[in-house]
Amino acid sequence: MTRRLLLSSLLTLVLCPCVPAQEPAKDRIVVVVSLDAFPAFALDDPALPTPTLRRLIREGASVRRMQTVNPSVTWPSHTSMVTGLTPAKHSVVFNGLLVRQGPKSPPRVEPHTDKTKLVRATTVYDLAYRAGLTTAQVDWVAIENAPTITWQFAEWPDPNGAIEREMIAEGVLTEAEVRGFSKANITWRDRIWTEAAVHILQRHKPNLLLYHVLNLDSTQHRYGTGNLAALTGMAYADDSLRRIVDTIEQTGLKDRTTLLVVSDHGCKTARRSIRPNAVLRERGLLRETAGKIECDAWVVPEGGSALVYVTDPANRARLVPELKRAFAGVEGIDRVFEPADYDALGYPSPERNDQGPDLVLAAKDGYSFSGAHTGEAVIDIPPGASPGSHGYLNYDPDMDAILVAWGRGVKRGARLDRARVFDVGPTIARLLGLAMTGVDGRALTELFE
Repeated sequence: MTRRLLLSSLLTLVLCPCVPAQEPAKDRIVVVVSLDAFPAFALDDPALPTPTLRRLIREGASVRRMQTVNPSVTWPSHTSMVTGLTPAKHSVVFNGLLVRQGPKSPPRVEPHTDKTKLVRATTVYDLAYRAGLTTAQVDWVAIENAPTITWQFAEWPDPNGAIEREMIAEGVLTEAEVRGFSKANITWRDRIWTEAAVHILQRHKPNLLLYHVLNLDSTQHRYGTGNLAALTGMAYADDSLRRIVDTIEQTGLKDRTTLLVVSDHGCKTARRSIRPNAVLRERGLLRETAGKIECDAWVVPEGGSALVYVTDPANRARLVPELKRAFAGVEGIDRVFEPADYDALGYPSPERNDQGPDLVLAAKDGYSFSGAHTGEAVIDIPPGASPGSHGYLNYDPDMDAILVAWGRGVKRGARLDRARVFDVGPTIARLLGLAMTGVDGRALTELFE
């Protein structure tokens, strides 16, 4: 009988990988700071004005290069961080949800979509909340109305929200500032998001805090990479990070806290712009009458890549070969990928997922995609504009992101050459005593004692 019970217990452990490796660590705090669009190659510059980041690398552990996902865009990458999965499995391929509007109408991307509808997978904050841990987010993405977040100060804050009311009561900001938040400049919003993260740490001490700053991404989109504006954006992001480190140390949380500093993707500068929807217009696949667009296909740009959708799925078999031929010879398009290629790239299949594209276009160096449907198919970007872009395929080294670990349990001086953004979720779970199973990533145990 004893032998049977032992065998039964062993089978349960093998067949039920959901069993946690240990009890949830209710005394632990994990803080994740995401510096949007901070490229790994920037750290190769010894004169980069980021003293806090340099300090954390020196005192903690780091990954030289962290590979992002496809598309290398903010919401897909951040969702991969918290799910441990590629977009093929969590289904987030845009900064929002693709919504089809009819068989002859362009689809649109809707950012204001509940997390439970947008993210089709379990997140690490879901696991933490269900295990009795407290969770918090500040300007994280693909997380709107998430029921497993305890405290939040969202991208678009709520004047009646609990954290907002606490900060108003403390004089950190006014109700009018909260109501007008979306109209304020991104540099000011980053400062307020930082104040919110500091406030949540000081007052509520959540087991998991996800905090995202956006100014650097916006700066590089407007001015490009490797210039004074980009360097200033990195210095500003580093100062926001310093506020978090100071808070951890000054509030006596250091012995309980592990800090992970990440980015979602890199950035590069384009000189020529490809307009794939103008190609559709030239081919008669997109028509405009009295300002109204009718189309048989539509292309959603993602910077260095673009996703092609047949507007009526019933026409896929007929149109996809024609679309592939139409884009194959366009200047600046490096390759046209079909669904047969998606397993290697991590895109969802259109046959199994309504977010999956019918084709993926990849740009050559120096080119990026735009959504314009009029004018020439390829144009020069005006002098002085030279915007920065991401969205390039994730094997482009310029898209590589950063990961730095510091604080409790971190092995000082530990270095990894490579990791992937979907390793972040399993690593967070491990630090909190949780098990994240059935995922594409792994816990980066080499960085910890």
